[in-house]
Amino acid sequence: MEFRDLKHQYKVLKGDIDNAMFEVAASSAYIMGTPVKALEAELSEYVGAKHCLTCGNGTDALTLALMAWGIGPGDAVFVPDFTFFSSSEVVSFVGATPVFVDVCEETFNIDSSDLEKKIEEVKRDGKFVPKVIIAVDLFGLPANYPELRNIADKFGLLILEDGAQGFGGSINGKRSCSFGDISTTSFFPAKPLGCYGDGGALFTDNDEWAGLLESLRVHGKGTFKYDNVRIGMNSRLDTIQAAILSVKLDAFKKYELDAVNEVAYKYGERLSGVIKTPVVPEGFYSSWAQYTIRLNSKEQRDKLQTSLKEAGIPSMVYYPVPMHSQAVYRESDYNKGDCPVSSKLCDTVLSLPMHPYLKTDEIDMISMTIKNILR
Repeated sequence: MEFRDLKHQYKVLKGDIDNAMFEVAASSAYIMGTPVKALEAELSEYVGAKHCLTCGNGTDALTLALMAWGIGPGDAVFVPDFTFFSSSEVVSFVGATPVFVDVCEETFNIDSSDLEKKIEEVKRDGKFVPKVIIAVDLFGLPANYPELRNIADKFGLLILEDGAQGFGGSINGKRSCSFGDISTTSFFPAKPLGCYGDGGALFTDNDEWAGLLESLRVHGKGTFKYDNVRIGMNSRLDTIQAAILSVKLDAFKKYELDAVNEVAYKYGERLSGVIKTPVVPEGFYSSWAQYTIRLNSKEQRDKLQTSLKEAGIPSMVYYPVPMHSQAVYRESDYNKGDCPVSSKLCDTVLSLPMHPYLKTDEIDMISMTIKNILR
């Protein structure tokens, strides 16, 4: 059994994907070929954002956004404590200071009340200037953007949506990657929409920022390739990845997103009352990058994971260490360790196999095995 069955997906899409790759090989336009612009247009239309710019990976996408805003030393950026390292790494990379915010236990996403408290603390201290909220759409579920927008407007902050796991999710019909002042996603293979290597994208409705991002992703270019007007980076999506993504986006829209929600529904039916299953608030829609359950203790979680492995069922812990406990941040400013929910989740979460091609009998077997182990 596969945790995320990319082999099965390739078998289903093999003809179209192979043709797309062969066409790129025949064209020899391996960098910024026609499929790149075509994909950007498709992504922009799907998300509902005016501009889409692809790049090398999701981490670069976050970095480029911060660079476009001029974020750097002396600036405070608010980051969920329970997330993948890149969400805070990019803040440190540009010289700014990450301020870690606790998350909601049921949704895993940034806690608006703790966010407001942390912003007030930074303002009172006066050492750093609050600038940006990085909101992560963890495990496929959009963060609570209606609340976050109110807070951002109250304090004059920008929202950077980290939609690396959230592509395809929505709130009341408005899609992920359209909630931030700039939004980003990742096309890492295991993401809801993944390529066959690394890739990422940025979305914005702001013309000026889109122009800056276009320049920054190609060595800070001006009117042409060898006219360099600012310090940028080399972060372009390969043409072959764009061609593959275009095929996979079509499948994602037609049936894969519906399929993962059906898998999540079946898990919920079978595991409800047995274990703490993921919560999707009313009006929200998840793209289910992960299906993450919660146990009562680290001992129970670890025992369940070991027993599942013995039964041939893969599982993963996302994430075992909160940001404030990462070695690189232990001595940093505003690292007070006051994110108790994040710390608890790191000890008690476990993600189960999740993908559009997971069969009902496999869901039955996984669910029954969990029930038997917990008994």
